[in-house]
Amino acid sequence: MIKKIILIVIAVLLVVTAWFEFPVTEHITLSSNGKLDSPIRIALITDLHSCYYGKNQSQLIKMIDDENVDIILMSGDIFDDKFSEKNARLFIEGVCDRYPCFYVTGNHEFWGGRQDEIKEYLESKNVTALEGEYSTIEINGNTIVIAGVDDPTYMTMDEWTRQFEEADCGDEYKDNYKILLSHRPEMIDVYAEHDYDLVVCGHAHGGQWRIPFTDVGVLSPNQGYFPKYVDGFYELSNGTDMVVSRGLCRERMPYPRFFNHPEVVIIEVE
Repeated sequence: MIKKIILIVIAVLLVVTAWFEFPVTEHITLSSNGKLDSPIRIALITDLHSCYYGKNQSQLIKMIDDENVDIILMSGDIFDDKFSEKNARLFIEGVCDRYPCFYVTGNHEFWGGRQDEIKEYLESKNVTALEGEYSTIEINGNTIVIAGVDDPTYMTMDEWTRQFEEADCGDEYKDNYKILLSHRPEMIDVYAEHDYDLVVCGHAHGGQWRIPFTDVGVLSPNQGYFPKYVDGFYELSNGTDMVVSRGLCRERMPYPRFFNHPEVVIIEVE
């Protein structure tokens, strides 16, 4: 009898964990506070870790295509330090010719030691890899400023802060909508010192395990147990909006996601 109960419990846990490995699309609507003449639609993709989403990454690409987005923002760990680059490259090559794409590194790209080669590859595919700089793009009649910084894995805080200073567009685009790509959500004090309308991040994997029926994650790198910034919308002290994605990592982790679907985040800015 006890053996039967144990087998039933194991079977239930396997079904539950398999369900929460299934990706979902989450929607967030933000105000531009009058900085946009027409809405823009963003797909935020983070923490793919070169995981598999169907043949040629068709499941993930279809999730984006179905949302009619204007731009794709990638906030780090699209590639991985242990997994083959194949799935990451298939994803990039499936979207790069049809959407403007912007990217910043995560810690795993640095851990793999191939961050420079990855950036060169991305640039060859017309993906803008930002590393302490900003770029502008026209979307639906709006001039959008997109800045980005590397993950600080092997940097001192002074070096990382210097990247922020270099990425700041200053007064030249003070009236335009400005977005910052950065991998780590816990660096809010630094983000709040700069004049961005939106910061997009990943890294926390939603806390990996979520307390059922809550938004509380159990554990996150660099935030520890019961991390504060793991999923969804946050308003920083200076009024900047921050959106954190739970990311798309599945088979890369040594333990499964629990009550924590991998996600594509669609951000509508009006």
